[in-house]
Amino acid sequence: MRNIDGPWFALAVADLEKAKNFYEIVMEQKIESDIEGEHVVFENGFALQADYVGIVEGSKNFAPHPTGARIQMKTKANNCQLCFEVQDLDYWASKIKAIEDIEIIHDITEYNWGQRVMRFYDYDGHIIEIDEDLAIVIRRFLEQGLSFEDIAQRFEYSVEYVEQLLNHDTPCHNIKK
Repeated sequence: MRNIDGPWFALAVADLEKAKNFYEIVMEQKIESDIEGEHVVFENGFALQADYVGIVEGSKNFAPHPTGARIQMKTKANNCQLCFEVQDLDYWASKIKAIEDIEIIHDITEYNWGQRVMRFYDYDGHIIEIDEDLAIVIRRFLEQGLSFEDIAQRFEYSVEYVEQLLNHDTPCHNIKK
């Protein structure tokens, strides 16, 4: 049987040490492995890759690609984002806004289903989203007097799924609907 594992996500970075420090210290991600100067993998399942063009095209560290493949690195391509789910969005928003050279895309905003979110660019121009854990949103709605049925309707999910979200111990995106 042929299986495929994954997916996992690698961000191409210009300055691996600066990016590593940002994700490890600011974003509080734990490093799983670190190939000094080349590749860092975090426990959350994403990685940082230095010299990405060199991997594809060939460089002093990598053999030339047999097809002569060429790529052009772009910053702020705005075609994907790395998402982090948090318990205290206000804390994280304050922390991110206090960091020099971080460009905020938008401050905290609330979606029509009630989840709050903010986005910014990391040092390499990757979009980073920090969003509120849906269990926090559900608790807030319950405290405001909404029923599970009301919340399910607002989320456009089943009542059972909303109950599952409230009682989860894994990120909401890993719960099967």
